[in-house]
Amino acid sequence: MGPSEVVAAYGAAWLETDEAKRRELLGQAWSEEGTYLDPTGRADGREGLVQHIAGFHAMFPGHRIDIASGVDEHDNYIRFAWKMIGPDEAQVMEGVDFGSLDADGKISSIVGFFGPWPEVAR
Repeated sequence: MGPSEVVAAYGAAWLETDEAKRRELLGQAWSEEGTYLDPTGRADGREGLVQHIAGFHAMFPGHRIDIASGVDEHDNYIRFAWKMIGPDEAQVMEGVDFGSLDADGKISSIVGFFGPWPEVAR
């Protein structure tokens, strides 16, 4: 799979409420030893991310994370935008993820940022 397909499988894992299906999707997209980091926490390893996503679903029932851009990739680094959609289909939050790919093309790290870009300090 190329970077766009890997990110699509990763995004599908965030949508998946069934743990076994989420684990299967992350098996396609996420390195066994991958690291996820965002302002709310950290998940180490594939199983850690399976549980982190479960925590998201528990904390925000009926919400989803949609990939909101194409995937920009160079030298095994990636970036893409996402948005959180509430049960009423309104956008709750937006953000951007930066990551790296391992030698097999799976995601080995993601660092996520929440919200729009900050204003320029003047």
